[in-house]
Amino acid sequence: MMIHPQFDPIAIQIGPLAVHWYGLMYLMAFMQYLLLGRLRVKQPQMQEKGFIAQDIEDLLFYAVLGVILGGRLGYCFFYLPSYYFANPLDIFKVWQGGMAFHGGFLGVIIAIAWFAKKRGLQFFTVADMIAPLVPFGLAFGRIGNFINGELWGRPTTVSWGMIFPQAGDQLLRHPSQLYQFAGEGVLLGLLLWFYSKYPRKTGQTSGVFALGYGIFRFLVEFTREPDRFLGTLSLGLSMGQWLSIPMIVLGIYLLFRKTS
Repeated sequence: MMIHPQFDPIAIQIGPLAVHWYGLMYLMAFMQYLLLGRLRVKQPQMQEKGFIAQDIEDLLFYAVLGVILGGRLGYCFFYLPSYYFANPLDIFKVWQGGMAFHGGFLGVIIAIAWFAKKRGLQFFTVADMIAPLVPFGLAFGRIGNFINGELWGRPTTVSWGMIFPQAGDQLLRHPSQLYQFAGEGVLLGLLLWFYSKYPRKTGQTSGVFALGYGIFRFLVEFTREPDRFLGTLSLGLSMGQWLSIPMIVLGIYLLFRKTS
């Protein structure tokens, strides 16, 4: 029987300055984006489209804003809309936690659209360029979730189950954060990286990302404890599963639509 190690959420503290592990994971995610991005723009098909290293850095600025603002607003209005409509100032209390991937995803879409307009490029030309850089960043985020002992899984009898004291019980649970780290992070990242090394139709690389993430997230939600204030919704599916279905549909559309 394994028990969550109960890591100290603070990674480094110097006097009153404290650096939390979760913030450090965000930093690592942005660093890997820059490193892989510089390799990505050197690929022949990216060179043909006129991408340069500066584009990676410029887009990061917009993407960070999209992730943070979209992730926070997505959590507030996808998961607890009635509370935040009644207490709008609490939206700014980010130190209390609460970020949603699907909200961050929408924020990044807006950031890509803004950048594409500035550069005079098609939306999916830019989206295809950065899609392979995203999953490895998500992997760092899931490590942060595991370190914090949050977003634990449902009760299980599997031999690798783990007790999460934060859940308030002594039940063995799926370490669902690690499943997400492996699936929507590492596996999807490797798949996208190798898929995108060769010329593809515009939108197809983005399609693989949307389809792959949607499928991995939909499946892992069967092992992840639903948010207690929501539980399961229609058809016994969680909010994460319902939000993943449009991504799956979008991914299929982008992969099989007729385009050059």
